[in-house]
Amino acid sequence: MNKINIHQKEFEIFLENETICKRTRLMGIQLNVDYEGQCPIFIGVLNGSFLFMADLLKEVEVDCEVGFIRVASYQGTASSGEIKETFGLPENLGGKDVIIVEDIVDTGLTLQYILEKVNAQNPASINVCSLLFKPAALLSPIKELTYVGFEIPNEFVVGYGLDYDGLGRNLKDIYRAI
Repeated sequence: MNKINIHQKEFEIFLENETICKRTRLMGIQLNVDYEGQCPIFIGVLNGSFLFMADLLKEVEVDCEVGFIRVASYQGTASSGEIKETFGLPENLGGKDVIIVEDIVDTGLTLQYILEKVNAQNPASINVCSLLFKPAALLSPIKELTYVGFEIPNEFVVGYGLDYDGLGRNLKDIYRAI
């Protein structure tokens, strides 16, 4: 299946699941090295990160905690620029090593919002682990963006947790709009 249609919009294959899994495995190995002897808390940004986070945590062998936050800033294929927190952060992050798990970092607005909320709890450290990163779309640098699976062009993508108007999250591969 090289091309798909969602809401009359055509997409073509961009990253196959095998490639995603290999890169996720490598990211997990790096996290095991970097957090050896520690117990970080992984905070997944819902809804998009759920598949990536599940696969990533299967590769993580260090003791860890898991939490989630749900925020929204997309309408259709573009960021609305407004952040709505619909499901809040865990409230016990003080002194902990926090790893924010994102499906994609593009403008960085959502991530900046989350980082401010996490920093307010005085964690020991904060790092961001994102499957995808669009450097061309980033509005301001994010120093905490430590683990990146793939840098991609500023194109709209769907699949493997990423959606287009609520659809496509269940696709095992990542597709780009054509």
